[in-house]
Amino acid sequence: MNREEKARGRNHINLEEFHVSKEWGFVLPDPLMQLLSTGFLIGHKQLRLAHMALSFITMGYVWQEGEHNIAKVLPKSLAVPFCEISKIIGLPPILVHADCVLTNWKKKDPKKEMELGNLDIIFTLPGGDSIKGFFLVTLEVELAAVQGIKAISIATEAILNRDDNSIKTALQDMSESMRKMNNSLKKMDDHVDPDTFYGIMRLFLSGWMDNPAFPEGLLYEGVWDKPRHFSGGSAAQSSTLQSFDEFLGICHNKESAEFLHRMRDYMPPSHKAFIQTITTGPSVRDYILFSCNPVLCELYNGCIAALVVLRNYHITVVTRYIIITSAKAKVEKAKQNSSAQVLQKAPSALEERGTGGSGIMCLLKDVRDATKKLMIEKI
Repeated sequence: MNREEKARGRNHINLEEFHVSKEWGFVLPDPLMQLLSTGFLIGHKQLRLAHMALSFITMGYVWQEGEHNIAKVLPKSLAVPFCEISKIIGLPPILVHADCVLTNWKKKDPKKEMELGNLDIIFTLPGGDSIKGFFLVTLEVELAAVQGIKAISIATEAILNRDDNSIKTALQDMSESMRKMNNSLKKMDDHVDPDTFYGIMRLFLSGWMDNPAFPEGLLYEGVWDKPRHFSGGSAAQSSTLQSFDEFLGICHNKESAEFLHRMRDYMPPSHKAFIQTITTGPSVRDYILFSCNPVLCELYNGCIAALVVLRNYHITVVTRYIIITSAKAKVEKAKQNSSAQVLQKAPSALEERGTGGSGIMCLLKDVRDATKKLMIEKI
Protein backbone atom coordinates (compact mmCIF):
# COMPACT_ATOMS: atom_id res chain seq x y z
CA MET A 1 0.00 0.00 0.00
CA ASN A 2 1.49 3.31 -1.06
CA ARG A 3 1.39 6.60 0.88
CA GLU A 4 -1.74 7.94 -0.87
CA GLU A 5 -3.65 4.70 -0.22
CA LYS A 6 -2.68 4.82 3.45
CA ALA A 7 -3.86 8.43 3.65
CA ARG A 8 -7.23 7.56 2.07
CA GLY A 9 -7.61 4.78 4.62
CA ARG A 10 -7.87 7.35 7.38
CA ASN A 11 -10.78 9.73 7.67
CA HIS A 12 -8.76 12.52 9.28
CA ILE A 13 -5.78 13.24 11.52
CA ASN A 14 -6.70 13.78 15.17
CA LEU A 15 -4.20 16.34 16.41
CA GLU A 16 -4.90 15.58 20.06
CA GLU A 17 -3.89 11.96 19.47
CA PHE A 18 -0.40 13.24 18.73
CA HIS A 19 -0.36 15.86 21.52
CA VAL A 20 -0.52 18.62 18.94
CA SER A 21 -2.52 21.72 19.83
CA LYS A 22 -4.82 23.43 17.31
CA GLU A 23 -3.79 26.75 18.83
CA TRP A 24 -0.18 26.11 19.83
CA GLY A 25 0.99 23.42 17.39
CA PHE A 26 3.91 21.48 18.83
CA VAL A 27 4.42 24.01 21.63
CA LEU A 28 3.28 22.74 25.04
CA PRO A 29 0.50 25.11 26.20
CA ASP A 30 0.89 26.74 29.62
CA PRO A 31 3.53 24.33 30.97
CA LEU A 32 3.71 26.02 34.37
CA MET A 33 -0.04 26.08 34.99
CA GLN A 34 -0.45 22.40 35.70
CA LEU A 35 -0.84 21.26 39.29
CA LEU A 36 1.30 18.18 39.81
CA SER A 37 -0.34 15.46 41.89
CA THR A 38 1.47 14.11 44.93
CA GLY A 39 -0.86 11.12 45.14
CA PHE A 40 1.48 8.76 43.34
CA LEU A 41 4.38 9.22 45.75
CA ILE A 42 4.91 6.16 47.92
CA GLY A 43 6.93 5.92 51.10
CA HIS A 44 9.33 8.12 53.03
CA LYS A 45 12.16 8.02 50.48
CA GLN A 46 10.05 9.17 47.53
CA LEU A 47 8.53 11.97 49.60
CA ARG A 48 11.98 13.13 50.72
CA LEU A 49 13.23 13.12 47.12
CA ALA A 50 10.16 15.09 46.00
CA HIS A 51 10.67 17.64 48.79
CA MET A 52 14.29 18.03 47.73
CA ALA A 53 13.37 18.54 44.06
CA LEU A 54 10.71 21.14 44.84
CA SER A 55 12.95 22.93 47.33
CA PHE A 56 15.72 23.38 44.76
CA ILE A 57 13.21 24.63 42.19
CA THR A 58 11.81 27.05 44.77
CA MET A 59 15.19 28.55 45.69
CA GLY A 60 16.08 28.93 42.03
CA TYR A 61 12.75 30.60 41.26
CA VAL A 62 12.86 33.02 44.20
CA TRP A 63 16.48 34.14 43.83
CA GLN A 64 17.04 33.82 40.06
CA GLU A 65 17.06 37.60 39.49
CA GLY A 66 19.29 38.35 42.46
CA GLU A 67 18.76 40.28 45.67
CA HIS A 68 17.05 43.33 44.16
CA ASN A 69 14.42 41.65 41.99
CA ILE A 70 13.12 38.89 44.22
CA ALA A 71 10.04 36.82 43.45
CA LYS A 72 7.72 37.56 46.37
CA VAL A 73 5.05 35.04 45.25
CA LEU A 74 5.61 31.32 44.74
CA PRO A 75 3.25 30.21 41.92
CA LYS A 76 0.37 27.92 42.81
CA SER A 77 1.70 25.19 40.52
CA LEU A 78 4.82 24.98 42.69
CA ALA A 79 3.51 26.11 46.07
CA VAL A 80 0.62 23.64 46.35
CA PRO A 81 2.50 20.36 45.77
CA PHE A 82 5.49 21.64 47.76
CA CYS A 83 3.33 22.47 50.78
CA GLU A 84 1.37 19.21 50.47
CA ILE A 85 4.55 17.15 50.57
CA SER A 86 6.01 19.30 53.34
CA LYS A 87 2.93 18.71 55.49
CA ILE A 88 3.08 14.94 54.95
CA ILE A 89 6.73 14.57 55.95
CA GLY A 90 6.79 17.31 58.58
CA LEU A 91 9.29 19.69 56.98
CA PRO A 92 8.79 23.37 56.08
CA PRO A 93 8.34 24.29 52.38
CA ILE A 94 11.89 25.58 51.87
CA LEU A 95 15.33 24.12 51.19
CA VAL A 96 16.66 22.62 54.43
CA HIS A 97 19.85 20.78 55.46
CA ALA A 98 18.04 17.47 55.08
CA ASP A 99 17.42 18.32 51.41
CA CYS A 100 20.69 19.78 50.15
CA VAL A 101 23.02 17.54 52.16
CA LEU A 102 21.38 14.42 53.61
CA THR A 103 19.31 13.59 50.50
CA ASN A 104 21.25 15.23 47.69
CA TRP A 105 23.90 12.64 46.83
CA LYS A 106 24.62 9.69 44.57
CA LYS A 107 27.56 7.41 43.86
CA LYS A 108 29.36 7.79 40.55
CA ASP A 109 30.23 4.10 40.67
CA PRO A 110 27.71 2.11 42.77
CA LYS A 111 30.31 -0.59 43.42
CA LYS A 112 32.85 1.75 44.97
CA GLU A 113 33.04 3.24 48.47
CA MET A 114 31.24 6.26 49.91
CA GLU A 115 34.18 8.61 49.55
CA LEU A 116 34.35 12.14 48.21
CA GLY A 117 35.86 11.26 44.84
CA ASN A 118 33.07 8.77 44.14
CA LEU A 119 30.19 11.08 45.07
CA ASP A 120 28.12 13.54 43.09
CA ILE A 121 25.04 15.66 43.82
CA ILE A 122 21.58 15.12 42.35
CA PHE A 123 20.42 18.75 42.27
CA THR A 124 22.54 21.86 42.11
CA LEU A 125 22.30 25.65 42.34
CA PRO A 126 24.51 28.42 40.92
CA GLY A 127 28.06 28.08 42.15
CA GLY A 128 29.60 25.47 39.87
CA ASP A 129 32.12 23.13 41.49
CA SER A 130 31.97 25.12 44.74
CA ILE A 131 28.29 24.37 45.40
CA LYS A 132 28.96 20.70 44.67
CA GLY A 133 31.96 20.74 46.98
CA PHE A 134 30.01 22.51 49.72
CA PHE A 135 27.21 19.93 49.73
CA LEU A 136 29.50 16.90 49.46
CA VAL A 137 32.07 17.98 52.06
CA THR A 138 29.20 18.66 54.46
CA LEU A 139 27.83 15.20 53.61
CA GLU A 140 31.21 13.67 54.47
CA VAL A 141 31.11 15.47 57.83
CA GLU A 142 27.70 13.88 58.46
CA LEU A 143 29.03 10.44 57.50
CA ALA A 144 31.97 10.89 59.86
CA ALA A 145 29.42 11.42 62.65
CA VAL A 146 27.84 7.97 62.26
CA GLN A 147 30.24 6.38 64.75
CA GLY A 148 29.32 9.00 67.34
CA ILE A 149 25.59 8.68 66.76
CA LYS A 150 25.74 4.92 67.31
CA ALA A 151 27.80 5.56 70.43
CA ILE A 152 24.95 7.61 71.92
CA SER A 153 22.57 4.68 71.54
CA ILE A 154 25.06 2.25 73.11
CA ALA A 155 25.96 4.59 75.98
CA THR A 156 22.34 5.31 76.87
CA GLU A 157 21.62 1.63 77.40
CA ALA A 158 24.96 1.14 79.17
CA ILE A 159 24.16 3.89 81.69
CA LEU A 160 20.89 2.18 82.60
CA ASN A 161 22.77 -1.11 83.06
CA ARG A 162 25.70 0.54 84.87
CA ASP A 163 28.01 -0.97 82.29
CA ASP A 164 31.14 1.17 82.66
CA ASN A 165 33.11 -0.70 80.00
CA SER A 166 30.47 -0.03 77.34
CA ILE A 167 30.25 3.63 78.40
CA LYS A 168 34.03 3.84 78.09
CA THR A 169 33.96 2.45 74.55
CA ALA A 170 31.08 4.71 73.56
CA LEU A 171 32.87 7.85 74.78
CA GLN A 172 36.01 6.81 72.90
CA ASP A 173 33.98 6.30 69.74
CA MET A 174 32.28 9.66 70.14
CA SER A 175 35.50 11.64 70.51
CA GLU A 176 37.04 9.75 67.57
CA SER A 177 33.97 10.55 65.50
CA MET A 178 34.32 14.26 66.26
CA ARG A 179 37.97 14.19 65.19
CA LYS A 180 36.95 12.58 61.89
CA MET A 181 34.27 15.24 61.43
CA ASN A 182 36.87 17.96 61.93
CA ASN A 183 39.21 16.37 59.39
CA SER A 184 36.38 16.20 56.87
CA LEU A 185 35.41 19.83 57.48
CA LYS A 186 38.98 20.88 56.68
CA LYS A 187 38.40 19.68 53.09
CA MET A 188 36.12 22.68 52.58
CA ASP A 189 39.17 24.81 51.71
CA ASP A 190 40.05 22.52 48.82
CA HIS A 191 36.56 22.31 47.33
CA VAL A 192 34.80 25.64 47.95
CA ASP A 193 35.97 29.06 46.73
CA PRO A 194 35.25 31.79 49.33
CA ASP A 195 34.30 34.44 46.75
CA THR A 196 31.86 32.07 45.04
CA PHE A 197 30.35 31.03 48.37
CA TYR A 198 29.89 34.59 49.58
CA GLY A 199 28.95 36.24 46.29
CA ILE A 200 26.71 33.57 44.76
CA MET A 201 25.92 30.51 46.85
CA ARG A 202 24.71 32.13 50.08
CA LEU A 203 21.92 33.93 48.29
CA PHE A 204 20.41 30.72 46.92
CA LEU A 205 20.65 29.03 50.33
CA SER A 206 18.96 31.91 52.16
CA GLY A 207 15.38 31.98 53.35
CA TRP A 208 12.73 34.56 54.05
CA MET A 209 12.94 34.83 57.83
CA ASP A 210 15.21 37.39 59.54
CA ASN A 211 16.12 38.55 56.05
CA PRO A 212 15.78 42.30 55.31
CA ALA A 213 15.13 41.43 51.65
CA PHE A 214 11.88 39.73 52.74
CA PRO A 215 10.25 41.98 55.34
CA GLU A 216 6.82 40.47 54.62
CA GLY A 217 7.89 36.92 53.78
CA LEU A 218 7.02 34.79 50.74
CA LEU A 219 3.44 34.24 49.59
CA TYR A 220 2.67 30.60 48.80
CA GLU A 221 -0.06 31.08 46.21
CA GLY A 222 -3.04 28.77 46.58
CA VAL A 223 -1.98 27.65 50.06
CA TRP A 224 -2.01 30.63 52.45
CA ASP A 225 -3.62 34.05 52.15
CA LYS A 226 -0.68 35.80 53.79
CA PRO A 227 3.09 35.53 53.21
CA ARG A 228 5.05 33.16 55.44
CA HIS A 229 8.56 33.36 56.91
CA PHE A 230 10.92 30.38 56.83
CA SER A 231 14.64 30.20 57.59
CA GLY A 232 17.16 29.14 54.97
CA GLY A 233 19.42 26.11 55.19
CA SER A 234 21.82 26.15 58.13
CA ALA A 235 24.35 23.88 59.83
CA ALA A 236 22.18 24.36 62.91
CA GLN A 237 19.60 22.17 61.16
CA SER A 238 21.98 19.22 61.35
CA SER A 239 20.70 16.74 63.93
CA THR A 240 24.26 15.53 64.62
CA LEU A 241 25.68 18.35 66.75
CA GLN A 242 22.41 18.89 68.59
CA SER A 243 22.40 15.17 69.44
CA PHE A 244 25.95 15.43 70.79
CA ASP A 245 25.02 18.51 72.82
CA GLU A 246 22.04 16.82 74.43
CA PHE A 247 23.96 13.65 75.21
CA LEU A 248 26.89 15.51 76.78
CA GLY A 249 24.54 17.82 78.69
CA ILE A 250 25.65 21.10 77.08
CA CYS A 251 23.36 24.03 77.93
CA HIS A 252 23.45 27.12 75.73
CA ASN A 253 22.44 30.65 76.64
CA LYS A 254 18.85 31.74 76.11
CA GLU A 255 19.26 33.36 72.69
CA SER A 256 21.38 30.56 71.22
CA ALA A 257 19.14 27.87 72.73
CA GLU A 258 16.01 29.47 71.25
CA PHE A 259 17.55 29.58 67.77
CA LEU A 260 18.86 26.00 67.96
CA HIS A 261 15.52 24.68 69.21
CA ARG A 262 13.73 26.52 66.40
CA MET A 263 16.06 24.85 63.91
CA ARG A 264 14.77 21.47 65.08
CA ASP A 265 11.54 22.27 63.26
CA TYR A 266 13.62 22.17 60.07
CA MET A 267 14.76 18.60 60.72
CA PRO A 268 12.87 15.44 59.72
CA PRO A 269 10.46 14.78 62.63
CA SER A 270 12.04 11.40 63.38
CA HIS A 271 15.45 13.06 63.79
CA LYS A 272 13.95 15.72 66.03
CA ALA A 273 12.34 12.93 68.08
CA PHE A 274 15.74 11.21 68.37
CA ILE A 275 17.20 14.37 69.95
CA GLN A 276 14.24 14.63 72.32
CA THR A 277 14.68 11.00 73.35
CA ILE A 278 18.31 11.74 74.25
CA THR A 279 17.18 14.78 76.24
CA THR A 280 14.74 12.77 78.36
CA GLY A 281 17.11 9.81 78.72
CA PRO A 282 19.78 9.19 81.38
CA SER A 283 22.54 11.79 81.77
CA VAL A 284 26.06 10.53 81.09
CA ARG A 285 27.49 13.58 82.84
CA ASP A 286 25.46 12.96 86.01
CA TYR A 287 26.36 9.28 85.92
CA ILE A 288 30.10 10.07 85.76
CA LEU A 289 29.87 12.68 88.54
CA PHE A 290 27.93 10.24 90.73
CA SER A 291 30.18 7.25 90.07
CA CYS A 292 33.41 9.23 90.60
CA ASN A 293 35.10 7.14 87.92
CA PRO A 294 38.28 9.02 86.84
CA VAL A 295 38.63 7.02 83.60
CA LEU A 296 35.11 7.92 82.48
CA CYS A 297 35.70 11.50 83.56
CA GLU A 298 38.80 11.74 81.38
CA LEU A 299 36.99 10.22 78.41
CA TYR A 300 34.03 12.57 78.85
CA ASN A 301 36.39 15.55 78.93
CA GLY A 302 38.00 14.16 75.79
CA CYS A 303 34.62 14.38 74.05
CA ILE A 304 34.16 17.94 75.24
CA ALA A 305 37.66 18.88 74.05
CA ALA A 306 37.08 17.28 70.63
CA LEU A 307 33.78 19.15 70.25
CA VAL A 308 35.47 22.44 71.19
CA VAL A 309 38.14 21.81 68.53
CA LEU A 310 35.42 21.09 65.97
CA ARG A 311 33.54 24.26 66.89
CA ASN A 312 36.71 26.33 66.82
CA TYR A 313 37.41 25.15 63.31
CA HIS A 314 33.83 25.94 62.29
CA ILE A 315 34.51 29.49 63.50
CA THR A 316 37.68 29.52 61.38
CA VAL A 317 35.69 28.43 58.32
CA VAL A 318 33.03 31.10 58.88
CA THR A 319 35.73 33.73 59.41
CA ARG A 320 37.29 32.89 56.06
CA TYR A 321 34.11 32.41 54.04
CA ILE A 322 31.94 35.16 55.51
CA ILE A 323 33.73 37.68 57.76
CA ILE A 324 36.91 38.19 55.71
CA THR A 325 35.09 37.87 52.39
CA SER A 326 32.42 40.33 53.56
CA ALA A 327 35.12 42.95 54.20
CA LYS A 328 36.66 42.19 50.81
CA ALA A 329 33.26 42.56 49.11
CA LYS A 330 32.74 46.01 50.63
CA VAL A 331 36.09 47.17 49.29
CA GLU A 332 35.40 45.78 45.81
CA LYS A 333 31.94 47.37 45.70
CA ALA A 334 33.40 50.72 46.73
CA LYS A 335 36.06 50.52 44.02
CA GLN A 336 33.60 49.21 41.43
CA ASN A 337 36.31 46.79 40.39
CA SER A 338 35.08 45.03 37.28
CA SER A 339 37.50 42.15 37.90
CA ALA A 340 35.60 41.22 41.06
CA GLN A 341 32.10 40.93 39.66
CA VAL A 342 31.22 37.95 41.86
CA LEU A 343 31.74 39.92 45.08
CA GLN A 344 30.04 43.02 43.65
CA LYS A 345 26.88 40.95 43.36
CA ALA A 346 27.12 39.68 46.93
CA PRO A 347 23.80 40.21 48.78
CA SER A 348 24.19 43.15 51.16
CA ALA A 349 21.20 42.01 53.24
CA LEU A 350 23.17 38.95 54.36
CA GLU A 351 26.40 40.63 55.44
CA GLU A 352 27.99 38.63 58.25
CA ARG A 353 24.81 36.61 58.78
CA GLY A 354 24.23 32.92 58.33
CA THR A 355 21.87 31.54 55.70
CA GLY A 356 19.55 30.53 58.54
CA GLY A 357 19.25 34.21 59.51
CA SER A 358 21.37 34.13 62.65
CA GLY A 359 24.14 36.52 63.69
CA ILE A 360 26.47 33.68 62.93
CA MET A 361 29.73 34.63 64.68
CA CYS A 362 28.05 35.47 67.98
CA LEU A 363 26.10 32.22 67.81
CA LEU A 364 29.14 30.07 67.08
CA LYS A 365 31.25 31.66 69.81
CA ASP A 366 28.45 31.36 72.37
CA VAL A 367 27.94 27.70 71.48
CA ARG A 368 31.70 27.03 71.65
CA ASP A 369 32.04 28.76 75.02
CA ALA A 370 29.09 26.85 76.46
CA THR A 371 30.79 23.63 75.40
CA LYS A 372 34.06 24.59 77.13
CA LYS A 373 32.27 25.14 80.43
CA LEU A 374 31.20 21.48 80.63
CA MET A 375 34.68 20.18 81.39
CA ILE A 376 34.56 18.15 84.61
CA GLU A 377 37.20 18.91 87.23
CA LYS A 378 39.42 15.96 88.07
CA ILE A 379 37.54 13.39 90.18
